[in-house]
Amino acid sequence: MELKVMIDWLSDIGCDDKQKETAKMFLNSGQKSELIGYLKKCRCILMDEMHESQRKVDHMDYLIRQAEKEAAKEKTYGGQSND
Repeated sequence: MELKVMIDWLSDIGCDDKQKETAKMFLNSGQKSELIGYLKKCRCILMDEMHESQRKVDHMDYLIRQAEKEAAKEKTYGGQSND
């Protein structure tokens, strides 16, 4: 893998300078297994961030559904909610 390509990809992913330098060091020194392990570690961090974002989206979806239910109830019964 070319260094520039790897650095460009890591930048696109949102890796900080320290992460890019660590990966660069492993690549330049020929430590392929260490590079692979480090990239997998970075991937796990990204997956954790994705799961946290998904949890937030799920909560927002719940709030939207609740608001829609309340709006439908008010429209059906012509009344207002106590909430």
